[in-house]
Amino acid sequence: MAHREAPPPSRSGAEGLRIGVLASQGDFAAHTGMLRSLGAQAVEVRTPAEIRDLDGLVIPGGESTTITKAIERDGLEPAIRAHAEAGRPILGTCAGMIVCDRAHLALVDATARRNAFGRQIASFELELQINGIGPDPMRAVFIRAPWIDEYGEGVDVLASVDGHPVVLREGQVLLCAFHPELTDDSRIHALLMAMATAGSDAPQRCPA
Repeated sequence: MAHREAPPPSRSGAEGLRIGVLASQGDFAAHTGMLRSLGAQAVEVRTPAEIRDLDGLVIPGGESTTITKAIERDGLEPAIRAHAEAGRPILGTCAGMIVCDRAHLALVDATARRNAFGRQIASFELELQINGIGPDPMRAVFIRAPWIDEYGEGVDVLASVDGHPVVLREGQVLLCAFHPELTDDSRIHALLMAMATAGSDAPQRCPA
């Protein structure tokens, strides 16, 4: 299922967007900084109540087991699921990709492999062509990165490395294996915001 290239949200539209970044673990501050640079109201979230009424949610990189345990400890799973079921977008990066896969929150019909490119010493950067963010390649920083082993028919692969999917989208869930917050290229975050803007006409909100 192909998705059209999403235009970046207008500055006025961006200012109305409230995007949460899960702050259980990982480089959440860099995500909030990038979102704020695009004009969004970016907030760190740690409780179920803070996830209510968000227009979008980022699950950042870090350590997937630690993040999964924090989600369970803090009772966040129902709120994250309600957010997704309301049609509001989620961006999962690196460990966040793993957290969203079939074996964890099952927000996408895909299975991720941890540390697929190798351990910390095997971290690397490359210019990556990604469908949906424009013609220019994006500098992608891979740190103990996963890739996708298997995915269902409804999943749209937006970029691959050596035949392994590293950016994908299913509905309102966007996943990437690298760390888009570690460069000055904000197009992945802009795509999340465009997805939120496109879905803002939907009346659903998480119940109070």
